[in-house]
Amino acid sequence: MKYLFSLLSFLLVVTFSKSQTETTYAEKLGYPKGAKVIIMHVDDMGMSYDSNIGGIEAMTKGAANSCSVMMPCPWVPGFVHYMKEHPGLDAGLHLTLTSEWEDYRWGPISGKAKTPGLTDKEGAMWRGVKEVVTHASADEVETEIRAQIDRAKTMGFEPTHLDSHMGTLFATPAFIERYIKVGIEYQIPVMFPGGHNTLIAEEIKNTGATMEMARSIGKKLWAAGLPVLDDLYNSSYDWKLPAGTSPTDENLRNFKTQKYEEVMQSLKPGITMIIMHCTNTTEVFPYISGSGTTRRGDFLAMLNPELKNFIEKKGIIFTTWKELKERRDKLKK
Repeated sequence: MKYLFSLLSFLLVVTFSKSQTETTYAEKLGYPKGAKVIIMHVDDMGMSYDSNIGGIEAMTKGAANSCSVMMPCPWVPGFVHYMKEHPGLDAGLHLTLTSEWEDYRWGPISGKAKTPGLTDKEGAMWRGVKEVVTHASADEVETEIRAQIDRAKTMGFEPTHLDSHMGTLFATPAFIERYIKVGIEYQIPVMFPGGHNTLIAEEIKNTGATMEMARSIGKKLWAAGLPVLDDLYNSSYDWKLPAGTSPTDENLRNFKTQKYEEVMQSLKPGITMIIMHCTNTTEVFPYISGSGTTRRGDFLAMLNPELKNFIEKKGIIFTTWKELKERRDKLKK
């Protein structure tokens, strides 16, 4: 996830004096003036069995309330079948153009013949964003986006939104253009922070002089009838336990709960999507990825009643992509 918004790292700016005085997208969608509205979003559903059970529990028993699915991955059917048996989950597509792990891999749904630039020498997707940018064309990227949407719809899964695994779709202006184009065409909301962008600009240490491109894309999405985020937070994957602290469940739960509470304290008015990776790690997960500790910490924090109580006491409003789309649709009538 460290690649998320590699393009926006030089596009977003800290010109908040103007943007924060403007009406937030939350207010445009009918939330009270000054309201702080959040989507607690779990990435990587369908990536593994452990990811599925962790994300499901975090959403049904904890503070998480939205997720997105990696359609090329092996455990997608398991999650989609669960959704059909338990309707009501807010689930989008985590549009996937990379396959980053060493021994656990997947290829493009569109197939190597249609998208050779998306496949490496093993026939899987490239491990890193840079390789995708180097080898894949925007046409191939769009082909794969459409293939992933088509597979979801074929399975009877209507996604509530689109977002981007590892931020690959934010790596070049051409990729962003195709991402936005497809979302508008299908009328599926796309994850894009087009508002004041306070937290995401701080996260990427931006000190540039133009927020206008990001804000103009937000205006384009709004004009096309789609909801828009005011801000985005994506640093939780990189939170590390203090040196010398043992990664016990208790320590992980307490540490990550505290970190999420700090994020809630820093929220500005508007709709903010907060990204996490909730995995109920089994003995198999270390063979997939070395990220089990941070993912388990997210899972345990979401199940901690203290976190949900803290959010509610702060008067922060939970929402979902489905609700945002419904509110936006009402404004068009």
